[in-house]
Amino acid sequence: MAHGARRDATVPGAVVRGVALALGLLVTACAPTTPPPRPPERLILSPVAFADLPGWTVDDPAAALPALRASCARILAGPDDRPVGPEGIGGRVSDWRPACAAIAAATTDAVGVRRAVEAAFRPWATSGVERPEGLFTGYYEAQLRGARHPDARHAVPLYRRPPDLVDVDLGQFRDTLRGERIAGRVEGGRLRPYPDRGTIDRGALAGRGLELLWVDDAVDAFFLQIQGSGRVTMADGSVIRVGYDGQNGHPYVAVGRVLIQRGIMTPEQVSMQSIRAWLAANPTAAPDLLRENPSFVFFRELTGDGPVGAQGVALTPGRSLAVDPRFLPLGAPMWLDVEDPRVAGDRIRRLVVAQDTGGAIRGPVRGDLFWGHGAAAEDAAGRMRSQGRYWLLLPAGVSPPGA
Repeated sequence: MAHGARRDATVPGAVVRGVALALGLLVTACAPTTPPPRPPERLILSPVAFADLPGWTVDDPAAALPALRASCARILAGPDDRPVGPEGIGGRVSDWRPACAAIAAATTDAVGVRRAVEAAFRPWATSGVERPEGLFTGYYEAQLRGARHPDARHAVPLYRRPPDLVDVDLGQFRDTLRGERIAGRVEGGRLRPYPDRGTIDRGALAGRGLELLWVDDAVDAFFLQIQGSGRVTMADGSVIRVGYDGQNGHPYVAVGRVLIQRGIMTPEQVSMQSIRAWLAANPTAAPDLLRENPSFVFFRELTGDGPVGAQGVALTPGRSLAVDPRFLPLGAPMWLDVEDPRVAGDRIRRLVVAQDTGGAIRGPVRGDLFWGHGAAAEDAAGRMRSQGRYWLLLPAGVSPPGA
């Protein structure tokens, strides 16, 4: 709002100052206010005891032993002086050798694993700048029906990683961009954006021989891209496992958030199940809604154990957690305490391992729990929007920077 005032020389100064003050207050009151900037995200750590971890003595940590040993092997493959995690928050590889040796030697019963963890690690309470709690979601290994070649039923392609897709770790160019990545393709000596979902859907990759498999449902293919891995059942009953092999560099946009913004759903109503139901009830509008998410994922065929997370190890159902690698070290054990999406009022309190990442997993207290495969895993993962927190376990003797 604009205001004007003319000062009359015959008006006493005190009156003028009073009018000016009043007008100033009015201008201030009418001017648009800009909220103060939020403090930058960072992870705050403080030491605690194992007795401070809720449910520590109730969980059976032996279920996490395969994940612990797989992550230890991955960490120990590096040189002793290699930092573990962003800014060396997890110390160096040499710090993990005694702890991982204790895990390797642990008996496979609950008491033996718990004692080994207590002897080798120390827990650290985690918090963001504003609070120690955060959002925890779930993911699973999707199930689809497919074929090697397209036909009347199987007409939706799953694409291999294009050879011209360039993935860039921006942290190698500037410390302030550590943990940030982009992708694109080189054209005329410059890195250009890769086609987005809508452009790819309209045939941008057709004719290049990039089709890995063909599936029978576009919505299933969309959710496969969100999950990052899946099992495709072929007509002869055989199963082909596929896993993440790159992304087009465009930001991930949650279609559930789009439905909220349009007033179609409330935040409490959004789940994978409710989104699927809306897409099925609105087949004409469904393709446009899916294209609101410009991010597009490419796949490769998996052999052996899987699915494989960002750390490069096979994920363990119920014990592998996706985290934001800008704040936490991949491979580190963590104690989880979150709402159970399956039973109101119950909680999930268990030992997990940070073994994966995700485009939507952003923040110092943010996690995505891997549930495995099958109908029960899909149902739990699809409903999980839980509040909770975690504690970071680091080898004894490691003191994280800034803790």
